Amino acid sequence: MIGRTGRVTGRIGPGLIGEVMLEIRGGSEAYYAKPADRGATIEVDTRVLVVDFEPPRMLYVEPWELPSF
Repeated sequence: MIGRTGRVTGRIGPGLIGEVMLEIRGGSEAYYAKPADRGATIEVDTRVLVVDFEPPRMLYVEPWELPSF
């Protein structure tokens, strides 16, 4: 899971457990998510990078943008 990217479908922030959709196993799956930076808020439709994973379905994420060349 670490290193995958996804899209926020439920707001993530301090005291909130949000939701992220990841493309996995030929489809999309929803996972619970918390911010890797405990004070951060990540809004719906933001692309995120998974930086940690806690089984069975908790992700720790940070905002992610495609590099521009």
